[in-house]
Amino acid sequence: MATTTTALRRKIGSAGDLKSVVRTMKASAASAIGQYERSVAALSDYARTVELGLGVCLRSTAQDGLSAGIPPGPADDTAAHAVVFGSDQGLVGRFNERVVEHAMGHLKALPANAQVWAVGERVQERLLDAGLPPVGSFAVPGSVELITRLVGQILMAVQAPDGERTGQAQRQTLMLFYNRPTGSGYAPVSQRLLPLDEHWRRELAGRPWPTARRPEVLGTGPQALLAFIREHLFVSLFRASAESLASENASRLAAMQRADRNIGELLAELRAQFHRTRQSGIDEELFDVVAGFDAMSPQVATRG
Repeated sequence: MATTTTALRRKIGSAGDLKSVVRTMKASAASAIGQYERSVAALSDYARTVELGLGVCLRSTAQDGLSAGIPPGPADDTAAHAVVFGSDQGLVGRFNERVVEHAMGHLKALPANAQVWAVGERVQERLLDAGLPPVGSFAVPGSVELITRLVGQILMAVQAPDGERTGQAQRQTLMLFYNRPTGSGYAPVSQRLLPLDEHWRRELAGRPWPTARRPEVLGTGPQALLAFIREHLFVSLFRASAESLASENASRLAAMQRADRNIGELLAELRAQFHRTRQSGIDEELFDVVAGFDAMSPQVATRG
C-alpha cells in the first residue's frame, strides 16, 4: 500500500506542476494575442494613408499616359515567390498543417519555377513533408518590434537586384499564405501582393481625395509610384505577420485550454484513486486487527 500511495502522490504532484505550467502558457498566449491585434489595428491608419498616396500616383501616371509599371498578370519569364507563415514552436494544434494545406491548393497556379519561402521551422518541416522544399526560411519574430526586421528580410530575399528593379522586379509575382484570426479561432488565407490586382488599382485610382485641396506628386510619377508600392508591400507583410502571430497564439491558447481541462480530469481521477487506495489499505489494516483479535480471544478465555 505504501508504495502504491507514494506513486500516486508523486503522479498527483507532477500533474499539478504541469497544470501550473499550462496555466502560465495560457496567460502568455492570451496576452500575446492582444499585443498583435493592437498592432494590426494601429497599422490601419498608415495603410489607409499609403493607399491614398498610391491612388494619387496611379491617377497621375494614367493622366500622363504612362503605364502603371505593373501588368495585370505575371509573365512567363518573371520571378514568382510565395511566403508561407507558420510557427517556430509547437503546442499549436494543426496551425501549420492548415496553412500548408491551403497553400498547396493555390501554389499549383504559380509557374513551375516558383520559389517558396517559409517563416518558421515547423511550417518548413510541413512543406518538406508535402514535397515542396522551401528555398529559404525566416525565424518567427518574438514580438511586435521584431516584425519590421522580418519584413525587411523577406523584401530583400524576394526583390530583384537594384539594376533590375525597374524591370523584372515590377512584374514579379508575390503570394502570401498565412492564418488570419476569426471570431471563433483562425482560418488560412492567401493574398497576392504582386502584380497589383487590376480591379483594386482602378478602385484606388477612382477613390476621391478626403479634402478639398488636390494633392500633387513630387518628382517623377514612376519613382513615386514605386515608393508607394514598396510601402504597400511593407504594410501588407507586416499585417500578415502580425495576424499569423495572433492566430498562432490563439491556437496555442486553445490547445492549452484543452490540456488544462484534460489535466484537471486526470487530477480528479488520480485523487479519487488515491483515496480509494488509501481507504482500501486502512480497511485491510482494520481487518487484520479484527482477525488478530478474534484469533487471540479463545486463548485469552482459556487462560482465564
